[in-house]
Amino acid sequence: MEDFLLFLLVGFLAQAVDGALGMAYGVISSTVLLSFGVPPATASASVHAAEVFTTAASAGSHVANRIVNWKLFIPLVAGGCVGGALGAFVLTGIDGDVMKPYIAAYLGLMGLVILYRAWRGRVARPFLRRYAGPLGLVGGFVDAVGGGGWGPTVNSALVGSGSDSRTSIGTTNTAEFFVTATISATFLAALLTGHWEDAEGLLDHASAVAGLVVGGLFSAPLAGLTVRLVPVRVLTYGVGALVTSLAGYQTARLMGWL
Repeated sequence: MEDFLLFLLVGFLAQAVDGALGMAYGVISSTVLLSFGVPPATASASVHAAEVFTTAASAGSHVANRIVNWKLFIPLVAGGCVGGALGAFVLTGIDGDVMKPYIAAYLGLMGLVILYRAWRGRVARPFLRRYAGPLGLVGGFVDAVGGGGWGPTVNSALVGSGSDSRTSIGTTNTAEFFVTATISATFLAALLTGHWEDAEGLLDHASAVAGLVVGGLFSAPLAGLTVRLVPVRVLTYGVGALVTSLAGYQTARLMGWL
């Protein structure tokens, strides 16, 4: 029961941040699970199982508030599903820590770019659709391997390129549901086919996953309303600060400072 209540609070707070800024649910939840000694593949599978429910609720909120760019949505989903399935398959067979230094470097760079754009206050410009598929591919792969990373990777690229912060967050979060469902299905397939040998610990963390789901579901419906009401420049600063903080945290862990 204590695990359930703790992760209910974690899920609520993580989804509140994710819904408002388009990222961090997976990263925050995975970090807490890993700190409890949960193996990386099990942590990623647990978080994505919870996200199937929370991203559905969050996506519905963003669609209802009409802050989704449907032209980018389809190629993002297509690329994200392919990348997510590949990343989940890779994670159940090899050590995903190899990618972490590159992810931290990318997030640090994009965080600084976003903060610079917020400071300059430049006029928003559309993200080129032809790059949405490859961006989704990378974002899905990073999300599966890192136990979270779709939002930091995809949303930071959209906002960093100069796209409107509101529609970037709404589109990223709405597409995430389909990517998350694909990753979860791939973990399940790996388990059923015997490719994933260390999955027996999943049931040991059922209460934690349930807490993440319930906490996230309480918070997710507020996502679209929050993004629609908060000023664009404030959202841009928030995205930049969060991305930079995540990069700093990942770097500190890699250096052994945490």
